[in-house]
Amino acid sequence: MVTYMEELSVTEAENLRKTIAKLFRQTCILQMRYDPVTLVPRDNLDYEICARHKNFIEDYLSVLGCELLHDPQERVFRLAGEGVETERLSLTATIIILLVKMIYRDKILGEGLNATVTTLMEIREYGKNTNLLNRKLTVAEWREALYLMGKHQMIELPGAVKDVEDDTPIYLYGTINLYVSATDINALVEEYGEEAAGDETVEEDFFPDAFE
Repeated sequence: MVTYMEELSVTEAENLRKTIAKLFRQTCILQMRYDPVTLVPRDNLDYEICARHKNFIEDYLSVLGCELLHDPQERVFRLAGEGVETERLSLTATIIILLVKMIYRDKILGEGLNATVTTLMEIREYGKNTNLLNRKLTVAEWREALYLMGKHQMIELPGAVKDVEDDTPIYLYGTINLYVSATDINALVEEYGEEAAGDETVEEDFFPDAFE
């Protein structure tokens, strides 16, 4: 592995190191990222790095008990395996992620690929209609959920999490499908609806396919 890195240019080796670090930090690497202000798609250098050095990254990750998965249809590389660190999140954050998945599903089915944008206002409306959000959330709770979704490449925000307002456009990535199975949405709505009416302190392990 050391020999492989030494054969690369200084710039390429540094980009490879940064890309591997991002895999561990954000779990997913998308081929296309959207400009947070204009929402214009642009190529993602990290995806190109994963494609060029796929075999090396796979070997490197295997030593750590992880694996690199590639979904050519969704155009995403993602980290999986027992060596992936799980993340704990509150029941409220889990429910918000579920609501965002529902919004994504409805928009894709009803309006097509150009309609994958939502807002806090719309998320709250979905929460009210499904009875998953039956109270006013704190700013900290919204920020926790938005931060996690942004970190794991489920959404793109036009600025900092703290600046998101009711009508701020939030772009939805198809990677939300990796975290919430479409076939289980109805069951999850019922399950989390019951929990939301009870104990708000419940925490969930968070990683790709956690809800499948």
